[in-house]
Amino acid sequence: MMSITLTDSATRRIATQLEQNKALALRFGVRESGCSGYSYFMDFATNIEPDDTVIEQGGVKVVVDATSLPILAGTQIDYVSEGLNQTFKFSNPKATDECGCGESFALQS
Repeated sequence: MMSITLTDSATRRIATQLEQNKALALRFGVRESGCSGYSYFMDFATNIEPDDTVIEQGGVKVVVDATSLPILAGTQIDYVSEGLNQTFKFSNPKATDECGCGESFALQS
């Protein structure tokens, strides 16, 4: 199974946020929602659950639950600056469509 990868920019930003929030790892997953079917979520993990997969890159840990992992496998997380805005961007090879607002995505049936 393909892993989740982080760009250098994402690694630096996540490391800073983990330190500021005294968190063990970044929790990355998906939820069923939005107009296209799924949306990404990120949160701070203070513990690792038994069914979590831990991905470590550049000194930061990302944890993904067993339900989200097949949907997120192969995803690259980037952190980009666009003008005055800074945000995480997700490049998911399994996503076939995104809604107009960019908040949710669909998978191939």
